[in-house]
Amino acid sequence: MSVEVLTFGCRLNAFESEVVRVKAERAGLADTVVINSCAVTNEAVAQARQSIRRLKRERPDLRIVVTGCAAQTSPEMFASMQEVDRVVGNHDKMQSETWRETRAALQAADQFGIEASEKIAVTDIMSVRQVAPHLLEGLQKGLPRAFVQVQNGCDHRCTFCIIPFGRGNSRSVPMGAVVEQVRNLAERGHAEIVLTGVDLTSYGADLPGAPKLGQLTRQILWHVPELKRLRISSVDSIEVDRDLLDVIAGDDRLMPHLHLSLQSGDDLILKRMKRRHSRKDAIDFCAQVRRLRPDIAFGADIIAGFPTETEEMFARSLDLVDECDLTFLHVFPFSPRPGTPAAKMPQVASAAIRERAAALRTAGEAALRQRLASNIGATRQVLIESATQGRTEHFLPVAISGEKIGAVESFVVKGSDGARLTV
Repeated sequence: MSVEVLTFGCRLNAFESEVVRVKAERAGLADTVVINSCAVTNEAVAQARQSIRRLKRERPDLRIVVTGCAAQTSPEMFASMQEVDRVVGNHDKMQSETWRETRAALQAADQFGIEASEKIAVTDIMSVRQVAPHLLEGLQKGLPRAFVQVQNGCDHRCTFCIIPFGRGNSRSVPMGAVVEQVRNLAERGHAEIVLTGVDLTSYGADLPGAPKLGQLTRQILWHVPELKRLRISSVDSIEVDRDLLDVIAGDDRLMPHLHLSLQSGDDLILKRMKRRHSRKDAIDFCAQVRRLRPDIAFGADIIAGFPTETEEMFARSLDLVDECDLTFLHVFPFSPRPGTPAAKMPQVASAAIRERAAALRTAGEAALRQRLASNIGATRQVLIESATQGRTEHFLPVAISGEKIGAVESFVVKGSDGARLTV
């Protein structure tokens, strides 16, 4: 084995894991697993720690390097684990020099041993001002869908969120570099490109002329006519600009699927979260976009059991599933992250949080089944992801067999098994 990367968390982490793997292998690391961690919830951090212990038990000669958001925010915790050989920061993991230094440090540790504090290679993420594009040959070779990082970090300070301290302030990849990367991937046969970032709709504020996400999508679609499908990973609805709305309405190559950072349906909870939208803003945005693109599918992040949330407040979040016509729900049981304002607020009982999260998931499953059923008889363009599954324009899963991976094929939907469409 050379280098294996175990990824936790978001799509941006998945993209970065591929960059890490290539850079670590080129630096000469071998028999190494890199844990690319997530810090969104306590459970995500615990899962990373459990995986580290399991890996070392099963493969005692393995070297383990931990990076990602949890490594950035809690480097000492991981460095204190006997199973861990090195802790690398979120910015550092994207630098080739880091992995050459890591190889040298691991070799030195074999000879002389190492203290926990010496395992840490984590720079101050708040001092990082730029994000570089990563144009690596073969980065996502053979995959029908490719991810392009256009932004990193976040300037907002939601009271529940630790991620700005793991990712730093918002910074954007220049438009020309993004277009070049999309063209490069499209020419290599990737049918669908997904734009990723931590706070995608803040794109461009730090660049000359302050372009917005809508302008970026226009430039991609204009300058890369061979690109079949463009998808946006997640948006903050209050920041969506007019250009992006126009592209949603006017270009079929931008997929009719948006994932929204809603978090709650109650105005007081939204204020306590320090969100910048109201319940009405969220409902009005969904209605506006649906007028522009009637078939659009929405997903959303919703937190269950935020501090001070009552049953009545939670009911307003649950109601958003119908009022915004949500199809895909990403449910987060509230998890107090040390150092965040929400961790100091009056907490909701754990049992109530679990019940509310389960109710949201049940509502999300019902909404997905309903959306699947509504597609029966329709003709859909399906991106073939594997020998057994593809995705429609709306990101609905489709059971297929024997089709060419990476192709976009037209199918008439014949039915649904409640989890996937059948064709």
